[in-house]
Amino acid sequence: MRLSTGHALERSLEMIQLRQQALNESHERVSSGKRILRASDDPGATARAERALATSARSDANQRGLEASRNAMLQAESALGDATNLLQHARELIVQAGNPINTDAQRQTLASAIRDTRKQLLETANRGDGAGGFLFGGQGVAAPPFVDTVGGVQFRGTSGQILTASGEPLPMTVDGDHTWLRANTGNGVFVTAATSRGAWIDPGRVADPSALSGDDYAVVFTVATAPPATSYAITRNGAPTAITAAPYTAGRSISIDGMELFIHGVPADGDRFDITPSTPSMSVLDALESTAAQLGAGMRSGAQVAQTVSMGLRDLDQGLNQLIAVRAGLGETLGTIDGAEGRIAETKLLATTERSAAEDVDMAQAVSEFQNRQTSYDAALKAYSMVQRLSLFEYLR
Repeated sequence: MRLSTGHALERSLEMIQLRQQALNESHERVSSGKRILRASDDPGATARAERALATSARSDANQRGLEASRNAMLQAESALGDATNLLQHARELIVQAGNPINTDAQRQTLASAIRDTRKQLLETANRGDGAGGFLFGGQGVAAPPFVDTVGGVQFRGTSGQILTASGEPLPMTVDGDHTWLRANTGNGVFVTAATSRGAWIDPGRVADPSALSGDDYAVVFTVATAPPATSYAITRNGAPTAITAAPYTAGRSISIDGMELFIHGVPADGDRFDITPSTPSMSVLDALESTAAQLGAGMRSGAQVAQTVSMGLRDLDQGLNQLIAVRAGLGETLGTIDGAEGRIAETKLLATTERSAAEDVDMAQAVSEFQNRQTSYDAALKAYSMVQRLSLFEYLR
C-alpha cells in the first residue's frame, strides 16, 4: 500500500497534537495538585469529592451557628453576673433598712436606692445581643421583652429559646420569663405571711420533708386579759385542727406538719399568720418594688418593718438562686458548645480527607508522568521534523 508524504505529515501532526494535549493535562495536574480536572476523568471519584465538599460546607455553616450561639451565651452569662452583683447590692440596702434606729426619712432614702438598683436590673433583663435581638427575648421579640407596668413587670415575648438551624441545635437566646419571673415564692417550699402590727413571722424551714402535706395553714392568736394569756389555733385549708388553744411562748418554734417557723414580737388578739405552698411565680423585679414601697411607707411599727425586711431578703434570695441556677445552665450550655465544636471540626477534617483522597493527585506519580509525556512530545516533534524532509526534491538534492 502506498503512503503519500501528505498522509505521513498529517499523522505526524495528529500525534504531536495528542502528545501536546496529554502534556498540557499533566502540567495542569502538577500545577493544580488535582487528579480530576473534569467530571469525565473519574465520575465515581468526582461524586465522592462533591459529597465531601457538601459535608465540609455544612460543617462551615454549623461552625458559624456555633460561634453565634457561643457569643450570645457568653453575653447572657455576663449579664447574669451583673444582675447577681446588683441583687447583692440590693440585699445590703435591705439589711441596712432593717436597722431599728433608722427614721422614716432614712428608710425612704434606702427605698429610693433599692428602686435605682431595680431599674438597673430591669435594663439588664432587657439587654440586647448586639445583633438586633435580646438576650432574654425567649423565642424572639421585636421590642424589649420586659415592660414595667402598674401591675408589675410583664414579659411580652414567648417563653422558650431560639435555636440555631444546624445539625446540632444550639440556643441563641435565654428564656427570660423563666429567668426573671419564675423564681419560687417563699422559702422554696412554703410561704409565710403576717397580718399584724406587733409581731412578725420568719420564712420558716422544713423540719421533716416526709410530713409535708402541701395544704394551706393559718396560725390565729387569741390574747386573754384575765388572766393574761396568749394562745394560738391552727387551721388547715380553713378547717380547725386538733390545735385550738396552744399556749404561746416567745422564742419557741411552732411546728406544723413537717414545717417549723418562728413568730417574733408581741402578737395581738386576732393576729393571723398564713402558710401556703410555694409556687414558681415570683418576680424578683416585683419583689424589689414591693420591698421598696413598704420600706418607703411612713408610720410603720417595728414589727412591720422587720416583716418587710424578712420577706424582702427571702424573696431576693430566691430570685438570686434562680439567676444562679440559670447561670449554671449557661455554663453547661457553653460546655456543650465546646463539645459540638470538636465534633464539627472532626467532621470537617474527615470530609477534607475524603475529598483529598478522591481528587488530589499523587505528586510523585504526576511529575513522573509529566516527564514521560514531555519526552514523548519531544520525540513526536523530532519525528515530524524528519518526516517533513522526506520528499523527492530533498532526495534529488
